[in-house]
This record gives sequence, C-alpha cells and structure tokens, in this order.
Amino acid sequence: MNFLRGVMGGQSAGPQHTEAETIQKLCDRVASSTLLDDRRNAVRALKSLSKKYRLEVGIQAMEHLIHVLQTDRSDSEIIGYALDTLYNIISNDEEEEVEENSTRQSEDLGSQFTEIFIKQQENVTLLLSLLEEFDFHVRWPGVKLLTSLLKQLGPQVQQIILVSPMGVSRLMDLLADSREVIRNDGVLLLQALTRSNGAIQKIVAFENAFERLLDIITEEGNSDGGIVVEDCLILLQNLLKNNNSNQNFFKEGSYIQRMKPWFEVGDENSGWSAQKVTNLHLMLQLVRVLVSPNNPPGATSSCQKAMFQCGLLQQLCTILMATGGPADILTETINTVSEVIRGCQVNQDYFASVNAPSNPPRPAIVVLLMSMVNERQPFVLRCAVLYCFQCFLYKNQKGQGEIVSTLLPSTIDATGNTVSAGQLLCGGLFSTDSLSNWCAAVALAHALQENATQKEQLLRVQLATSIGNPPVSLLQQCTNILSQGSKIQTRVGLLMLLCTWLSNCPIAVTHFLHNSANVPFLTGQIAENLGEEEQLVQGLCALLLGISIYFNDNSLETYMKEKLKQLIEKRIGKENFIEKLGFISKHELYSRASQKPQPNFPSPEYMIFDHEFTKLVKELEGVITKAIYKSSEEDKKEEEVKKTLEQHDSIVTHYKNMIREQDLQLEELKQQISTLKCQNEQLQTAVTQQVSQIQQHKDQYNLLKVQLGKDSQHQGPYTDGAQMNGIQPEEISRLREEIEELKSNRELLQSQLAEKDSLIENLKSSQPSPGTNEQSSATAGDSEQIAELKQELATLKSQLNSQSVEITKLQTEKQELLQKTEAFAKSAPVPGESETVIATKTTDVEGRLSALLQETKELKNEIKALSEERTAIKEQLDSSNSTIAILQNEKNKLEVDITDSKKEQDDLLVLLADQDQKIFSLKNKLKELGHPVEEEDELESGDQDDEDDEDEDDGKEQGHI
Repeated sequence: MNFLRGVMGGQSAGPQHTEAETIQKLCDRVASSTLLDDRRNAVRALKSLSKKYRLEVGIQAMEHLIHVLQTDRSDSEIIGYALDTLYNIISNDEEEEVEENSTRQSEDLGSQFTEIFIKQQENVTLLLSLLEEFDFHVRWPGVKLLTSLLKQLGPQVQQIILVSPMGVSRLMDLLADSREVIRNDGVLLLQALTRSNGAIQKIVAFENAFERLLDIITEEGNSDGGIVVEDCLILLQNLLKNNNSNQNFFKEGSYIQRMKPWFEVGDENSGWSAQKVTNLHLMLQLVRVLVSPNNPPGATSSCQKAMFQCGLLQQLCTILMATGGPADILTETINTVSEVIRGCQVNQDYFASVNAPSNPPRPAIVVLLMSMVNERQPFVLRCAVLYCFQCFLYKNQKGQGEIVSTLLPSTIDATGNTVSAGQLLCGGLFSTDSLSNWCAAVALAHALQENATQKEQLLRVQLATSIGNPPVSLLQQCTNILSQGSKIQTRVGLLMLLCTWLSNCPIAVTHFLHNSANVPFLTGQIAENLGEEEQLVQGLCALLLGISIYFNDNSLETYMKEKLKQLIEKRIGKENFIEKLGFISKHELYSRASQKPQPNFPSPEYMIFDHEFTKLVKELEGVITKAIYKSSEEDKKEEEVKKTLEQHDSIVTHYKNMIREQDLQLEELKQQISTLKCQNEQLQTAVTQQVSQIQQHKDQYNLLKVQLGKDSQHQGPYTDGAQMNGIQPEEISRLREEIEELKSNRELLQSQLAEKDSLIENLKSSQPSPGTNEQSSATAGDSEQIAELKQELATLKSQLNSQSVEITKLQTEKQELLQKTEAFAKSAPVPGESETVIATKTTDVEGRLSALLQETKELKNEIKALSEERTAIKEQLDSSNSTIAILQNEKNKLEVDITDSKKEQDDLLVLLADQDQKIFSLKNKLKELGHPVEEEDELESGDQDDEDDEDEDDGKEQGHI
C-alpha cells in the first residue's frame, strides 16, 4: 500500500483532506462494525466514492472489501456492493478522463491494483466461487470484475483459473444463464479468458462451447443479429485459430454444417446495416480459420471436403456472384472461396463450373479476371481475385491445362463473341497499367507452376502485334517488352513469368536462347551500375540467365553452357554475377512475400514479389551459384554420372516392374489356391449334409417297414382264430389235407431258415469290409499329400520373404550409390576410381537382380507344379469319395438284406408255432370224435426227427378213418 502511495503521491489532482478522512472512517466502519446494516451502508458509500477517488479507495479499502467477500457471503446486497467497488477500482473504463496523461496513469493504476488483488490466488478462487451464486446482484458484478482482471493481467489470471478446480467449468455455466445480460457478459469474459491460451481453449471447447455458441447465434438471427453475434463469433475465432485439436473437434462434431445458414443472405438491394456487415465479415473469417494454408494439410483438406459436401462452398459462390453487396464483403468472400478451393481437386472442379448470372452466362473465373485487369476496380479487390486465381490453379494440373488451352490457336473463338481467360491474361499482360501487367504475369506463371507440359504448350502461343506484320510468339513478346524499358513493376512481373516458364523446361530455354538479342540484353542489364531501384531488376535478370545455363541441354552451339559461363566471366565477372543474384533474397519485400500465400499489400507500390516465386528463388539460387563456378570438366563428369545414374535407374526400374508383375502373379495363384480350398470345403460340407439326409431317409424307411410288419403279424392270428372257431365235423378230411400242406410248408420254411442263418453267419464273419480299409487308406494318403502341400507353401513364403529382403538390400545399395555420387560431385575424386566403383556396384546389382529373377521363375514353376499336384490330388480325392459312396451303398444294401432275413426268420418261427398249434387242436378234435391218436401222438412227440415213420402213422390213421 505504501508503495502505491509513493508512486501516485505526486498527483496534482488528489482528493481533499475531508474526503480522505471520510474514506478512512468508512473503512473503519467496514472493519469494526458488528451490525450488518452498518457495514452494508459503509460499503455502499465506498462504492459511490470509488469512481472519483479511485486511488484512495483502492489503497485503503481493498483489503476490507476482500474480507467482506469472505465473511458476509450470506448477504447478497453487501457482496454486490463490494464487487462493484472492486470493479471501479480495477477497471480503466472511465468516461470522464480525456487527457492522455490521465489515461496512462489510469491504466497503470488498474494493472497495479490487479496485481495486488491476484497476489493472493485465493482471491481469484473466491471470486470464482461467488460466480456460482444465482443472485443477479452477485453474479453480474462478479463477471465484470473477473473480465476486468483478465484484461489487465490476462496470462497470470488465466494460469490461476487453469489450476483452480472446476474453474473453467464454472465460467461455462454463464452461457446457459437465462438472463441475457449475464450471458452476454459471460461471452466477453470467455473471450478474455481464451485469448492466446491453448490449454484453456481446449477445455472450453470440450465443455460444449461450440454447441452453446452456435445456439446463441441461431437464436439471435445469424448474420442479422446484433453485437451478441459478433461477440460469439470472436470467441469462436479464439477457440479455433491456430488450435488443431479444436478444429478437428469442430469438424468431427458436424458443426461445419451448421455454418451454412449464416450465408443465406439473398439479394438485398435495400442496403446492409453496419452490424450485419461486421457479422458476415467475422463469419467469413471463421471459415478461413478452418481452411487456412497454415493449418496441417490433412486437417485443411478434410474441412474443405466437408464444406463442399454440406453445400457451404455453393452458398459462398452464390454470394460471390450476387449483386448489390458491400465491396468489403465481396472481397472477403473471394478470399474465403480461394482458401476453400486451394489444393482440393473436387472444390476446384466445382468452382470451374460456376457461372455468373449474366446473359450469356460466363464462367466465374472469367468474370473475376475481368475485375483483376480492370484498373478502375479497388486495389484490395484485384488482390483478392489474383489470390482466388492462384488458389484455383494450386496443385490443379487440369485447371492449368484449361487456362493454357484458351491461349492456343486451335481453341480461340474466331467469332470474338466470348472472352476467354487466356485473352484476358494476355490483355492484362500488355496493357498500359503496370499493376495489370504484374497481376497477369503472376497469374500466368501460376498456370505453369510445376507443369512441364503446359510450359511446352505455351510456346505455341502466337500473338498478332499489328496488321500486316507476322505473328510473334508470347515468349518473344515478353522479351520485347522487357527491352523497351517499361515500369519496374511491369518488368519484375515479366521476369518472374519468364523465370517460372524456363525453370525445369530445357525446350523453353532453347526457344529463349534462339533469339540472339536476349542474352546480350540480360548481360547488359546485369553489367550496368544502376541505382537501388534497378538492383532488383538486375537480380532477376541474373536469375533468368542462370536458369538458362542450369537447364541448358546444349542443343544450341552458340549458347552452350560453357560459352555462356565464359561470357559471364568476361562481361560481368562471376563474383559480380553472384552478388547481383543475391539482390533478390536481400530485398525488404522478399521476406514479406515469402510468409503467406495471400498477396496482401498496403498499396500497389509494394506489389513486387509473389509467394510461389520466392520458393523458386530459394530452390534455384544455390544450384545456379554452383553451376556458375563449375568447370567444363566437372560439367562433363556430372553429365556422365547423371547418364550412368539414369541408366542404372532405368535398369532397376525395369527389374522392379518385373518383380512387381511376378508378385501380382503369385498373389493371383495364392488367390486361386484359396478359392479352390474354399470350394473343396463347400463340397465336403455338401457331401456331409447329403450323407446325413440319406441316413434320415433310411431311418424313416426302416421305421415304416417295422410298422408294416407289426400290422401283418396282428392280422394273421386273428384270421386263423376266426377260421378255427367255425370248424365242423364234416370238414375233417379237408383238415387232414391242410395238415399235410402245413407240414410240407414247415419243412420248406425250415430249409429257407437254415440258408438265411448261414448267410447271416457269412456276413458276420466278413463284417470289416474292404471298402472301409480303402476309405481309411485313401483318407490317410490325402492327408499326407495335403500336409506336404502346406509344407511346400510355407517354404515358398519363406523364399518370398528372403526375396523381399534382397530387394531392400538392393534399394539401400542404390541409395548409397547416389550418396557416393553426390559426394563425388562435391569433392571431385579421381575419374577412374568413381567409374570403377559405379561399374562394380552396377554389375553387382544386375547380378543380384538376375539371380532374384531366376529364383522368382523357379518359384513360379514350383507353384505351378504344386497347383497341378493339387488338382491331381483333388481328382483322386473325388474318385475315392465316389468309391466310398459305392461301398457305403453296398454295405447299406447288405445290412438291409440281413435285416430282411432276420425278419423272415422271425416270421417263419411264428408260422411254425401257428402250425403246431393248429395240428394240436386238430388232434384234440379227432380225439373228441373218438379216433385213437394218442400212440401216434406219443410216437410223434418222442421222435419228431423221424419223418418217414410219422408219414406211415399218418397214413394208417387216415386209412383207419
């Protein structure tokens, strides 16, 4: 407290003695009064004095106010007064102060009081706990006080809240408050809390902040909403900007789809309010945050695809082609569309298909290019269109080809009814406006970026300069304009176009050197001692001449590499040439352009370098310097090494292709084997199912047969009994005849029974049938062959693994060869040794590759043989299965015959028993009739085996009758 008193004691406008005493008395009342009403009135009085006498109240009353917050939490009114007083002390929002010196002192006071307050971290924790109170008079002043603390000393307060238990979660509850004042101030509090703190941003995002903020924006009317929508959008930007985790969470949560209604603005010719313009501007910036080129490529690509799929890109293109909108919204929309399509082929293709609502309809690209080359358009709009065109062509070879094709003679519209993109670029390239020259040159350079095919195609472009004169190539016309001494911006643009065109394209270099005036012009520009403004042009001329040397294929005798280097040494000097080449990267605008892809310049005078061109300079500056200092012998050695490496690469590539084809064939054979295995398993499953079905049918058949047998057995005795009950005495002779027939039948049945018994015994003795043995032997043989096949396949897999190891070794050795070659190029060793090493390595590589090729062929033959063996085994297995099925059928038939025999035997026994019963009953009836049959019956019962005696007795008995 004393240090603050000393710092601020020199103020001329301090409080009077009476006010100081009043503040002191009020502080004493707050500290010593026992009645709550007295303390409340004292705090209310301090609140009224805190704005005017901020220093004194802060010095004397802060400690007492903090004590009130700790002890009087039950009374919401005194807590509200204390929080308001602290807010007045710490906050710098004083409307009465107008002098600059007073404002600076006020800011110092706020930061110093904030430092005192947060020195005890318990004070911030206490303030967080007070925010849980639902009472309006406590929560609202608490929100304002914490916001003011974050504005004064944000990082320190953020750290305290971060380590406080549930600190961030308590603040997130403010967004769900039904009172709009607290909710809106809660948004402002979270803005200050999440500023430049990734950890708190993640916590807030995972506390469902996106859902709540988007709900608030929707409730407020999207872009038509008030300042609350603006605050929510600023908070969303804080959470998403440079935070990859939150961006991914935003995309995965399908929140991008909820952004589409923001841009459904329609055609409003009645005018746009300032708040709506601000809201829409922030919404477009939020889209750009998700697809910024500074984000990881994977995250940007996924967001771009999501924006196309949900229709957000289509909605942005609608705004882009609409009329009546503000200029700054149109500019920001163009920049947003640019980054949404940048590097995304699907989005770029869609943008190429967009047409402007004109009559006749024109492609959106053509309409935008018309604005870019029109010097009456605003500068920022022209920069935005250039950025859009660059993003459309970025990694889009298809789009590059379409743009270049509009310049070729075969595709130009002879009627002149329509204007193409190529015609607009050429018109801008040769117009009198230097800014149009620069923009058209850079745009055309992007159509050639990393695309050798289009560089060669552009050489075919012919321009009609004037009536009666022959046409001139585009390349020649660019060099003609350079030699005419136009503005620096125009020359810089043309030189950047030529450098991009000639780099990595020897054919274009040959066309450029074919004009004998180009090289003398470049050497003359470089050799002159000009002012600082011309140094950049000299550096670009040196770069263009260096590209003509480095990418020269020596097809022109007059301008071979060595002759050009000699010319530089004679007319310019190597050191001077390298010094002029270094002017490019040392320019103050070079570093600025290399930072971001977007051409963002404060004025046209700063529009000098293109971002992609700075990458090209970094890539070529070093290699051109080395090429200038190399001797002719080193060049020859380097060419020989390059040719050797190219031959070696072609050989390795050839063998790689062969190995790749053989690998594909092996994969096909493996697939065929797996397919055959699957078919075999399916067939086995089908056989098993059929066998089970046959067994079920057999069981059903046997059951039906048994049931029929039982029915016939029950029916026979019933009929016989009915016949016996109806016998009469006059039927005795007929009964005797029946007895004779029954005896003969019994003998016949006994003989058949004996035959069946012998047949059954024979079948029992031969029960283990040879079919079973054949089946087991065939199955065992098949299993052995299958095991051998599996072993051979395992051997093949091990051989393939060893082959892949060999290929990896060869690739490693190739990499070592390349590294040794580079080391050789730098240190310039003895030629004989390098050639011997390369030849030895190449021979070794070729030998190993041929050995691998031979092994691959052998493996292919072995696989083919294994496939044939497998086919033969499959055929044997099929034949064995058919044999087994036949034997099984025979066995089943024999079992059926055995069952039938047993059944017939049982039937014979039953019939014999029935015959004995009938004979016995007939004898009883004969006895009743008075015929003596006892002796014959005894003789018959004593010796049943003597059939002849039995027949004689029967004959005597019959004669007696």
